Order: sequence, then C-alpha cells, then structure tokens
Amino acid sequence: MTELTPAPLLGGRFLLRRAVASDVQAIVELLVEDTRRAAIETAAPEARDAYEQAFQRVDADASQLLVVATDSSGVVVATMQLTYIPGLSRAGSTRLQVEAVRVRSDQRGNGLGGAMIEWAVQEGKRRGARLMQLTSDASRTDAHRFYDRLGFTASHVGYKLELD
Repeated sequence: MTELTPAPLLGGRFLLRRAVASDVQAIVELLVEDTRRAAIETAAPEARDAYEQAFQRVDADASQLLVVATDSSGVVVATMQLTYIPGLSRAGSTRLQVEAVRVRSDQRGNGLGGAMIEWAVQEGKRRGARLMQLTSDASRTDAHRFYDRLGFTASHVGYKLELD
C-alpha cells in the first residue's frame, strides 16, 4: 500500500488524500453522476458489495492509488485512480495511467480538476513514472479541451473490448 501525505489543493480549499473504505459510497455517487456511464454504474444497494470488494482489491494493490478530494467540510467532491505500470518499452519505463477522474458537477470549472492532474503529474514523477497516460470517451469534447490545456497530446487511438 502506497503511503500518501494529504495534499492541500487550491490554497487549502480542498484536500487530496488516499481514499478509505468509508469513501466508497461517495465515490460511487460521483461515478453515477456521469450520465455517459448510467448504463454501467449504479448506486443500487445490491451493488454495494461489488463496489466495496473492488475497493479492497484496489487498496491492497501497491500499484494502485485511489484518491479523493474533499472540500473544507470534509465532503468528497472528486476522485481519480492512479495505476503504475512497469514495462519494458521506453527503456524499462514505468507509466502512470490515470482513470476515473470525476469532479462533482457543482465543483467543475473552479480549477480543482486541473489541480488534481497537476498533483498526479508530480506524484508520478516522485514515484519514477516517465509517461502519464489516460483515455477519455470520444464524446467528451469538454474533457478533451481540458486535457489539451494541461499539455496532454491526443497521440493514440484507444480501443476497448467488453469481456462479459
């Protein structure tokens, strides 16, 4: 398990910290809020065990870092998952994969997402990653502009195959 010192963001208006089991419901709510994922994510009580088991697997894996951002009252308002992928390509470089970036709708546009990604860049460097990568749904044009502004390059075409 990776240690993480909680990091203040945007002058201390938000705190970024490692997610804990009691954050799972709030993270699920952020995932469910995403209308593009409505057919996949659910806050239904019968799904609670699946999300909690997934959290336990993520939290136990030293290559994973699930974080949340909280507001000044401690309410979870954003999340993202970082995965460190060792590899042989790029002379044995480690890649930092960023997944499931979600900022609560009433917190978008205030700089929180950018601050989270900038923190992830620094954390990736600190842990020896040489490349940071992410995917974004092709329909998310606002997200594409956001990542472009942050210096990302749309260099590849991504493919997915559902396995279930």
